[in-house]
Amino acid sequence: MKEILKYLRSHVKEDFSKGYYITIAFFLAICLSINYYLDFEDSIIDSYYGRSIRIFYFFLFYAFAYYGATFIMAGFKKRSDILNNRWFWVKSSFILMLLALDGGFHYHDIFIRESVPPVAQYFSRKVLKNLINILTMILPMIIFYRMYDRNINSFYGLTLKGFNYRPYLTMLLIMVPVIIAASFIENFNDFYPIYKKNAVHQHLHIAEWIPAVIYELAYGWNFLTIELAFRGFMILSLAGIMGRNVVMPMVVTYCFYHFGKPEGEAISSIIGGYILGVIALESRSVFGGIMIHVGVAWMMELFAWLQQKI
Repeated sequence: MKEILKYLRSHVKEDFSKGYYITIAFFLAICLSINYYLDFEDSIIDSYYGRSIRIFYFFLFYAFAYYGATFIMAGFKKRSDILNNRWFWVKSSFILMLLALDGGFHYHDIFIRESVPPVAQYFSRKVLKNLINILTMILPMIIFYRMYDRNINSFYGLTLKGFNYRPYLTMLLIMVPVIIAASFIENFNDFYPIYKKNAVHQHLHIAEWIPAVIYELAYGWNFLTIELAFRGFMILSLAGIMGRNVVMPMVVTYCFYHFGKPEGEAISSIIGGYILGVIALESRSVFGGIMIHVGVAWMMELFAWLQQKI
């Protein structure tokens, strides 16, 4: 924990500006209120599910978050040079397009509807939803890295060099009682566990736990991709242009990414995104974030499942 606290103290000392942080908090408060009052992400953007225009709307959605925070930062920090940097726009628009493509991608659903037996469609849809990012995000990032970001010593922080797992294990242990308490909240159990009981194991003539484990592994993979996008690309790729100013626009976009989930989770993503962003910036590795993200996600699934068994 001392290592993580050292990262945070160092970052806050250099990055903190009262007016800047308050304005970002105000911007997020307004956006959170509007989204959950209108159910914007779920009821408006998702109403276009199955239509390609949804990808464009997701791009506008994330671009409003990212560039809104960036303009606030540039104003308070007097960093108009960032906005005049061509590579800032190339890199930021690239990752926002990938987030939009991943969020609005629906073509795997067409394949499942036409090719998979009805009894296996739920399982197939849940697994492919978490693995489709190999096509929509991982492969494009690999190509971009090999073409433009080879100066970064690892693939957007996917390195164990110098990685110390102990502080992150401590953080996970601290989270255990918090997640247990959250599992008793009614709204929590409306959302988790994400993988619901279904009959695919009967169709495949296998034990019920096997497809559940396959899904959870795919679910964990999805968080690795999220860390590579938000803490890897948005932090490490853009840090050379933005310096420490790279963190807050990522945090705001990361909060918007959670707008389809319970409001408490979207709010907590602000704190979590900030901490993980600072860790990635200081350590040059995303493995700490992967460990925390996957660990918390699996614990939420586990304790929600146990609530159903009680």
